[in-house]
Amino acid sequence: MTSDASAPAGVTGGYLNGEWPDADWSTAASPVDLSVLLDAAVDDDGPLATTHSVVVVHRGRIVAERYHGTLGSFVSEPTPVTSEVPLLSWSMAKTMLCVVVGMLVDEGRLDLDAPAAVPEWSGPGDPRRAITLRHLLAMRDGLAFAEDYEDSGASDVIDMLFGSGKDDMAHFAADRPLAAEPGTRYNYSSGTTNIISRLVGDHLGGPDAMARFLAERLFGPLAMTTATPTFDAAGTFVASSYVNATARDFARFGLMLCRGGLAGSQRLVSESWIDGLRVPISLDPDDGRWYSLQTWVAGDHLGTFWCNGFEGQRIVAVPPLDLVIVRTGATSSDHAAELDDWCREIIEAFEAVELSATATRGESPN
Repeated sequence: MTSDASAPAGVTGGYLNGEWPDADWSTAASPVDLSVLLDAAVDDDGPLATTHSVVVVHRGRIVAERYHGTLGSFVSEPTPVTSEVPLLSWSMAKTMLCVVVGMLVDEGRLDLDAPAAVPEWSGPGDPRRAITLRHLLAMRDGLAFAEDYEDSGASDVIDMLFGSGKDDMAHFAADRPLAAEPGTRYNYSSGTTNIISRLVGDHLGGPDAMARFLAERLFGPLAMTTATPTFDAAGTFVASSYVNATARDFARFGLMLCRGGLAGSQRLVSESWIDGLRVPISLDPDDGRWYSLQTWVAGDHLGTFWCNGFEGQRIVAVPPLDLVIVRTGATSSDHAAELDDWCREIIEAFEAVELSATATRGESPN
């Protein structure tokens, strides 16, 4: 696969292991004063606009937590956001599917570089038969798909999620023509993720088998008791957009990423697979961020990577610091850079504390 030129370093920090949260989570005093950043997050008049939840996990314990606002509804009274209220993942679900793919690749059940088994592309001479699972994971499949949340008249994603494609989202996406040779062009596409999801579901044996796999192999071992995936009418897990879970349960997923695929002593997916999610592959031309395999990558010296969702949903993992940041809410794309800066300030504050502690112990920094 061709990657974009001048990609920054990939995996630059190893994984730590330690305390795994029990059902109620342990808390600890934060080594960093986060009060100003937490206040900024829940300032409805600030650039982050509405933040519903913030959970910061350091060394397996919650060291900061804040909930704010309400979830609206057309059929019931608004629900105040608390630690017990499930929130919508949006595209953070993409990374959850990617971990499932990693499990199956680890077991030799899926081949990243074989042509993807997509029925819409099975006709003789169809150029889409060259698309592989690796192309799909990296959003380099070449399919024509417009990921536009503002102009519904020119948006394939809106049509897929809410319009003509909503009953069979994978078919809607797989039916798109090629716009570029597979492997040569990056194009972020929620449709691509739903193609992967149907492929995985078909391999496992259908929607019931997919639901069991998610429950028994991913959400169960992580004790994500509130995690609820949504399936469309055709039986495809809508992994592009729809997992509901509490912020604390999203943090459990983030902690597994931060620990290189481990949940306590149980390995869910190989460390090498998580390594792959931290390697920058493509530069998004719209926002200048680096993309990997259904994850976003900072390309920094810490190997920071994150799950990203519409309007600023984030699960950020910083393995060398054993640090996870969860933030959910509604930040417009115009202020995405401010949200990046907010996350970066938290990371830098924890790194400064770690460097100070390392210097005090007379050790060399990693």
